[in-house]
Amino acid sequence: MYIPKHFRIEELVSKTVFRKYGQQSWQFFDDRALKTLDRLRERFGQATVNDWLWDGVNDSRGYRDPDDPVGAFRSAHKRGQAFDVVFKEIPAAEVREYILRNPDEFHFINAIEANVPWLHFDCRNCQRIMVFKPKQPVTF
Repeated sequence: MYIPKHFRIEELVSKTVFRKYGQQSWQFFDDRALKTLDRLRERFGQATVNDWLWDGVNDSRGYRDPDDPVGAFRSAHKRGQAFDVVFKEIPAAEVREYILRNPDEFHFINAIEANVPWLHFDCRNCQRIMVFKPKQPVTF
């Protein structure tokens, strides 16, 4: 089991999941996604996934309980394979561009979402790297 160096469990799960499972919530994550999250943090600087712990409004940008109404039924978030990340210093579009130019630096990223103000990445089982728009997959 991999525990990230740069993130607490409260930043990666919803308040509901944390209250129910606490530190046991780590079991829901794919290690590849957690390792990639740390790598992104080291490359691009301070990053936020969920901020509910600090009275923010985001609590579904990491692991989503299968019963969570947010997102698609078979979302990679509900398998612990996806994160939506906002970087303090770098716009998401620049991060996406860098990943696409340097895919071997983030070898677990298999999909990213285009045209959103955050970086969605996931470790789904597909050919590298699928870039998708909601409801309209596009592969490069």
